[in-house]
Amino acid sequence: MDHLDKLENKSIHILREAYSEFNNLSMLWSIGKDSTVMLWLARKAFFGHVPFPLVHIDTDYMIPKMIEHRDKLAKKWELDMIYGQDEKSLEENMTYPEGNVDHQECCRRLKAEALKNTLNGNWKRYRMNHETGEYEVDDNTKPYTGVIVGARADEEGSRSKERYFSPRDENNDWDISDQPPEFWSQYKTDFAPGTHVRIHPLLDWTELDIWEYIQREEIPIVDLYYDQGEGKRYRSLGCAPCTEPVESDAKNVDEVVEELKNGKFADVAERDGRAQDQDEGAGLEDLRKDGYM
Repeated sequence: MDHLDKLENKSIHILREAYSEFNNLSMLWSIGKDSTVMLWLARKAFFGHVPFPLVHIDTDYMIPKMIEHRDKLAKKWELDMIYGQDEKSLEENMTYPEGNVDHQECCRRLKAEALKNTLNGNWKRYRMNHETGEYEVDDNTKPYTGVIVGARADEEGSRSKERYFSPRDENNDWDISDQPPEFWSQYKTDFAPGTHVRIHPLLDWTELDIWEYIQREEIPIVDLYYDQGEGKRYRSLGCAPCTEPVESDAKNVDEVVEELKNGKFADVAERDGRAQDQDEGAGLEDLRKDGYM
């Protein structure tokens, strides 16, 4: 097997292990390249069918093309698609784009708190009705105890501290110092009642691995990752007001791979254009301790 085959096999093993061990499982789908690769792997793991719901946290500030891509694939692949959001903060304009809170507080509200309360069922969930193509309030408010996440260890410092099966407490808070060891592909999956577990099938993948896998498998991703003729493209996707495109002429997956291998981004951090990553201190790690993806 080549390098990508080994990564694929390990990720599929982790996905199947998670499905066998957790009764109420979901997968977070941010619509970015990593979580779309993870979704592709799930479809491979379960022979074209994804046997758990896809959850998206919609901040209401996503680039419109991302939402269009989400719903297009949800319909095409018949995904059990759910989204949640912090409706109260949005109604009160307590967001960074409205100028009423800083980056960190905006992320805490629209992402971390929205994620916690969508997963535990305290806030509304909206589920796609495949007959109408519209989203409706979901009657199911049962908490998701296991959540599959597309985090990679090489993205930034806090993600490198994760485990494949990473426990959180009943409030979704993460104690970095209290995580189970994972040696020789042996994973701890039996946790105390009330524990919320994040599962990370892509932990060993790099940005280049992701793109080479997209290239090999011909995975459909949102075209924001490619130059549309303006000499710019997105390298990492998030909320529109807080995510800047990079200068790049890469118009397709082959050119993106070449940029990462030998070009201008070979030694440049992937999340360099994400505003919350530029704040001083341990801002992003604190957000992740509090539930941020």
